[in-house]
Amino acid sequence: MKKVEAIIKPFKLDDVRESLSAIGVTGMTATEVKGFGRQKGHTELYRGAEYVVDFLPKLKIDVVVREDQVDACIEAITSAARTGKIGDGKIFVNSVEKVVRIRTGEQDEDAI
Repeated sequence: MKKVEAIIKPFKLDDVRESLSAIGVTGMTATEVKGFGRQKGHTELYRGAEYVVDFLPKLKIDVVVREDQVDACIEAITSAARTGKIGDGKIFVNSVEKVVRIRTGEQDEDAI
């Protein structure tokens, strides 16, 4: 099993969710986060004062999938979240050793 973590622009959430559902992903977690990379933030004007916004709002999506679904999952997220502009995000893939569904006690792939 693998955990696919994606950092995306917030307005792309519905597109990514629909894209993942289309390939059979049945669950995901979305968390509001802030960060920066090459995008570096920007300057804003508030009540006449200029200030720098270093951390930009993003969404972090976590999905746990079988190993044979990883490439399809990455492709689904990439195609749905891409705008072609800086700040589109990143995808990280990590190994998952164990999964337990709390309600039923099912474990590993049965719990996904």
